[in-house]
Amino acid sequence: MAVTKVPVGTALKLKVNTGTDGSGNPVFRTKSLSNVKSTAADQDIYDVAVSLSGLQDYTLSSISRVDNAELMEA
Repeated sequence: MAVTKVPVGTALKLKVNTGTDGSGNPVFRTKSLSNVKSTAADQDIYDVAVSLSGLQDYTLSSISRVDNAELMEA
């Protein structure tokens, strides 16, 4: 019995530093964008994320690509 992986969606997550807490530790928030084409190239997603971070008031800390898939019997 073979299993096939079927892509169902991709999301882009931007982790931004929003400042510090009362103890001086950094505070992070994550902004997510869903409905990214699962066939999009990593470089294209990265370039979009960097462009979007320029519109933010906060400093970009990291960029993540999250691919979701279903496993189905073939």
